[in-house]
Amino acid sequence: MKNSTTTADSGVVPVGLVQMACEPNKQVNVDRALDGIGQAAQAGAKIVCLQELFHGLYPCQSEDHARFAEAESIPGPTTERLAETAKRLGVVVIGSIFERRAPGIYHNTAVVLDVDGTVRGIYRKMHIPDDPLYYEKFYFTPGDLGFRSFATRFARIGVCVCWDQWFPEAARLTALTGSQILFYPTAIGWLPGEKQQWGRQQHDAWETMMRSHAIANGIYVAAANRVGTESALEFWGASFVADPYGQIVHRAVQTGPEVVVVDCDLNRIEVARTHWPFLRDRRVDAYAQLTQRYLDQ
Repeated sequence: MKNSTTTADSGVVPVGLVQMACEPNKQVNVDRALDGIGQAAQAGAKIVCLQELFHGLYPCQSEDHARFAEAESIPGPTTERLAETAKRLGVVVIGSIFERRAPGIYHNTAVVLDVDGTVRGIYRKMHIPDDPLYYEKFYFTPGDLGFRSFATRFARIGVCVCWDQWFPEAARLTALTGSQILFYPTAIGWLPGEKQQWGRQQHDAWETMMRSHAIANGIYVAAANRVGTESALEFWGASFVADPYGQIVHRAVQTGPEVVVVDCDLNRIEVARTHWPFLRDRRVDAYAQLTQRYLDQ
């Protein structure tokens, strides 16, 4: 973690990522996250993002009806604590919540809280995986709010969640809403027995995909991943921020918790987009077929 000496008034926004390990006790996890927000704010961060479902162990390693009891409404107890912290510290906070929307309808939801503690908006995870130890389709209804960005005190920010990060369409549509920084609360790690053979390749693919979103859209991309071993999954940490040219500004460790604070110069977005004018040169008249599942010839 580094101390930031710049401010949003200069076009530079210090961004914080809280990478932490979780345990079964929800109160401990929430307290740990709030402490991380405090550390980031003390180091100068103006926007702080927590990892995916930071308030508990990752619930989707098995299909267990009892886990639905962990869900909360929004607003609810956890978002209220985040709101109080955002207001007290004068920072924007992005928190990832297991949302209980209605009986039988649950979402994997990111909430954006502005500096006065108000809910600026929510994003419900659109792409829901169903992979070994990532049985999210059992728990989460796909999002129905579309891809969004939110005007906050310090920047217009977009939020997608974990599995969304593999889809260029999600990043592009979020960028087209005016997002300057795209955040990905994340819970990704290695399956048992795969790390030695495939671990480096899997991590590189994950990071490369998001760096490509930064390049293609001329924006900052920030991923806050969890760390530590939970049951069979070893989460690989390595939270990072990439600039509009896809360069890694800072990458956290893989082996433990870390609070990352990185200066994001929003003036670089205009520079990147005028030198690499990918948005200008899009052939929007030729992309209608993207709404089809597959193009049968």
